[in-house]
Amino acid sequence: MIRIPKAGLVVALLIGLYVVASLWTLLSYSSIDDISLLFRDPYYQHVAKFSFWQASLSTLLSVGLAVPVAHALSRRHFWGREWLLKLFATTLVMPVLVGVFGIVAIYGNQGVIAKWFAGGSALFSIYGLNGILLAHVFFNLPFATRLLLVTIEGVPEEQRKLALHLGMNSWQCFRLVEWPRLKSHLPHVIGLVFMLCFTSFATVMALGGGPQATTIELAIYQAIKFDFDLPTGAVLALWQMVICAVLVMFVGRFSKPVSGKSNFHATSSLQPKDTVFKKGWDSIWIMATLMLVIPPILAILLSGLNSKLFDVFTDSRFWSAMGTSLQVAALAGSIALLVGVVLLSTTRVFRLKSQARRADSLELVGTVILVTPALVLSTATFLMLRGMTNVFSLAFGIVVLVNALMALPYVIKTLNQPMQRLASQYYPLWQSLGMHGLRRFWLMEWRAIRAPILHAFSISFILSMGDLTVIALFGSQNFNTLPLYLYQLMGSYQLESAAVVSLVLFALSIGIFSLTDTLNRTSRKASSTKKHFQEGSRHVAPK
Repeated sequence: MIRIPKAGLVVALLIGLYVVASLWTLLSYSSIDDISLLFRDPYYQHVAKFSFWQASLSTLLSVGLAVPVAHALSRRHFWGREWLLKLFATTLVMPVLVGVFGIVAIYGNQGVIAKWFAGGSALFSIYGLNGILLAHVFFNLPFATRLLLVTIEGVPEEQRKLALHLGMNSWQCFRLVEWPRLKSHLPHVIGLVFMLCFTSFATVMALGGGPQATTIELAIYQAIKFDFDLPTGAVLALWQMVICAVLVMFVGRFSKPVSGKSNFHATSSLQPKDTVFKKGWDSIWIMATLMLVIPPILAILLSGLNSKLFDVFTDSRFWSAMGTSLQVAALAGSIALLVGVVLLSTTRVFRLKSQARRADSLELVGTVILVTPALVLSTATFLMLRGMTNVFSLAFGIVVLVNALMALPYVIKTLNQPMQRLASQYYPLWQSLGMHGLRRFWLMEWRAIRAPILHAFSISFILSMGDLTVIALFGSQNFNTLPLYLYQLMGSYQLESAAVVSLVLFALSIGIFSLTDTLNRTSRKASSTKKHFQEGSRHVAPK
């Protein structure tokens, strides 16, 4: 008989209680008059419209442009292609405020383009809708491209060979072979990008152009932090939660998860006959994407090496913010990883017992942050605790807790399949040996899924270290992190010092991600070498 671990049920119950308590707190601070004011006030109507408008435009640009870029990359194999895809991955792990700094350094009023090409004046204002759209496309175009590239390269070889056998041209191959697969996965990609843009906080906070470019999340922050208008903050948080819940259900209803195995190898050998026009078309899209992604990253690297480097490194505020960021990231990443492993250890047993609905329900609790954005949870926690104690004395714990919940969906997504596959193969063996809990995990599971565990922890660590959403509400002179310190430097126009902090944050994020990737590849090579050695030993062993 398969025994169901109780720890996962307890963790899911605690997360559920926390979310319910947060929701109840928001409701208790709201009233019918407050809610009706939300729909009657022209300012909040504008905030809602702008939130949807900027998210819709950002999604249209990011995903719409990602389709031809992914299609071009699927047909081309060139030197540096692997590095280009790794470059795309850097925008996924780069702290948002660091990317924003790079964009301002290129396109801002004092940016490279204004100084070198426009005679000292910017081509367009980086603040307001223009800057928000540019930043969202910078972050989400590479993300959408990678997802769509996996989809295109997941087309079975048999279909491509049949298309070649039937003499299809490039357009017919795209329309009849690739597009049906893309079309089934586009709703999932569109939903993901829309949610990221709709709940964007740091981008809008840094590049928003005042009241005309304010989103719901930023309005919540302003109501709580500056106006101390708790009822309005609670109503806006409820509104944001409802909208996100509807969006998540919509995405889940009309989309399929992006699947398909791909090592990002071009499928040029199974493409119709190549032409000069096709090469030029693909080159234009790839080069245009490079021109979008590379300049801000180069600006981060080059502008950080300036005369303020020594001053920043000798400033106690920098090292205090650095220490706090690393502590928050380490604790939040560890909690997210532990909770994720415990939850999945229970859900996989439910799946082995053919109780998929229970497993899905538990995993849904773990991804609650998708429905309840970080700022909403932070606001609810602030309101929940303010009548019991000095909330700011608990700021560190709240920031760690909310960041751990933010990272939990990524942990579940990364570890779900590896842990399920391992249990399907070895669970009867574990039961026959009487191995349970930590002993089984350390002796048997850790070696098998070490790579995805390290990957999940590194993503959680980087997300928590680069987060500005939660710390913006609870930060103070005595409690500061590197993203908040960077935002303060940018706000006070200390751009050279901000460039140094941006470089440090960028180096930490990319360094940790690259180190994890290197360790995983080294581990895989060692395992492969050991396996080949054992197989060779069996072949030469005397009978």
